[in-house]
Amino acid sequence: MCWPTVRVVEVTVNDSYLYAIILLMPLTAFMVIFQANPYHALVIRGILGAVSALVYAVLGAADVALTEALVGTMLAITLYAIAVRSSLVLRLGILREDEPEAENLDLKRLIADLHSITSKKHLRLELVPYEDRHALQQALWKKEIHATCSRLCQPEEARYETTIRVEYLYEILKTELSSPITSLSYLNLPTLEEKH
Repeated sequence: MCWPTVRVVEVTVNDSYLYAIILLMPLTAFMVIFQANPYHALVIRGILGAVSALVYAVLGAADVALTEALVGTMLAITLYAIAVRSSLVLRLGILREDEPEAENLDLKRLIADLHSITSKKHLRLELVPYEDRHALQQALWKKEIHATCSRLCQPEEARYETTIRVEYLYEILKTELSSPITSLSYLNLPTLEEKH
């Protein structure tokens, strides 16, 4: 019977560079945790995977290093990037007649304000036009969009009404949107558990 050979890796004083590399792992892990920008966190997560693969390779676990490099670094970062890109969006429903044209300066200014606020939170602002108010409201109720912005029928001080169905987004816009062009309101839609 043939017994497998076990390779023992001895770390000597001359291998002090190994300690520095190993210390990079918890350092980069802490950097990932405390990163506010999700795209920066992805880059640091890639560095963490590369450092882990390097440590495994230096310690003689070439198969684990290759797996970490392929799966833990390349595949995971690609999937994370796709998930972050698709989830960090504010879909704003507007009426097709209200689309920001050159003559509609109020709506252009409002959308510019919304864009500057959402970009600070690493969100993309996506405008989704609808033909009429009924279709716009149905899209909000069906959760196809996160918010609506439509012209008020009887304008008072504000000319537009912005209705938001996501509480987190409402809290952000309530504190940061100081435009007199629109009034903000929050629509609390029931979840599936509350319906049944």
